[in-house]
Amino acid sequence: MDLNNFSFLIPKYLVSSYPYHNRTTCRLLSIHGNTGLIRHEIFFNILDQCNSGDVLVLNNTRVIPARLFGFQNNKKIECLVEKIINEKSILVQICHSKSIILGTKIVFQKYEIFEGHVVSKQGIFFIIFFDYSDSIFNILNKIGHIPLPPYINRMDESLDVNAYQTVYSKFLGSIASPTAGLHFDKKLLNLLCKKGIKVCFITLHIGYGTFQPIRSKIIEKHNIHSEYVEVSKHVVKLVNQCKQEGKRVIAVGTSTLRALESAKIDYFNNNIKPICKYTKIFIIPGYNHTIVDVLITNFHTSKSTLILLVVSFLGYVNTMNAYNLAIKNKYRFFSYGDAMFITKKSLLNYKNK
Repeated sequence: MDLNNFSFLIPKYLVSSYPYHNRTTCRLLSIHGNTGLIRHEIFFNILDQCNSGDVLVLNNTRVIPARLFGFQNNKKIECLVEKIINEKSILVQICHSKSIILGTKIVFQKYEIFEGHVVSKQGIFFIIFFDYSDSIFNILNKIGHIPLPPYINRMDESLDVNAYQTVYSKFLGSIASPTAGLHFDKKLLNLLCKKGIKVCFITLHIGYGTFQPIRSKIIEKHNIHSEYVEVSKHVVKLVNQCKQEGKRVIAVGTSTLRALESAKIDYFNNNIKPICKYTKIFIIPGYNHTIVDVLITNFHTSKSTLILLVVSFLGYVNTMNAYNLAIKNKYRFFSYGDAMFITKKSLLNYKNK
């Protein structure tokens, strides 16, 4: 497949730099996969679209303050944490890393000053060691910034501390928020439960690779990033029972869909199993979706792994029609933007768009 087929232009004024004041009042573009029918609503309307017995699966990862600013011999250094290795070490990507040698000391400061030492290199990443009694989580809270995506062209502010986390975030580990979940508040989740929707959580820690461009023109040659995922026995029981009863599995976000597909017993099966591992699953057009029936997601960037996943679920023509209509109707795009409610297109492959 040619990557250029998945290219589109989003006007800069539609890229949302700030969140909605009320999470559930963002706009919602609902599209039926088989008919292509599109409706324009607000996010709170998903309460009407979810049915009793459906299983709603969310990603409860929590974003770490992963953007770090420091100095190396009076030269400014910016780091982005990829993952926390242990209580004293982090794996980071360093801007302008050509000047970094092993043993380099970097002084970080926000609320307090901490010194970190570059002790080794792994591919494009470096390991930084902090020799303090404070845990690495406490250190990051004192020196780190919320890692807003590169298309949000501003520094993080106090409002982002809460706004860029889902209300159900629990386990620290992501450098990006599972942004489809940002539209839920506790009131909406409670109303969904009262209606008979079964709400459960997976954990997938989103890494820097989610923003990495696909550098190969031939999509299949792209080396996708690895991300840590956990799917519990409780989730497996709910999802498998849901499939057996003919109800719908609703995935909130592409990360949740990837987690569930990573837990699939095999390519053709509609059952999942508990997992606790790193996944490199690459979902592109032609993929056989047998677990998730509905996907709630934000609008994604051109030529990204995320738009490929959406096309694999919704179909090429449906996806491009939806994006063109969203642009025409001035929807807000990307992390702090509006959302989509997508039902799966049946019997889908890339050739049969």
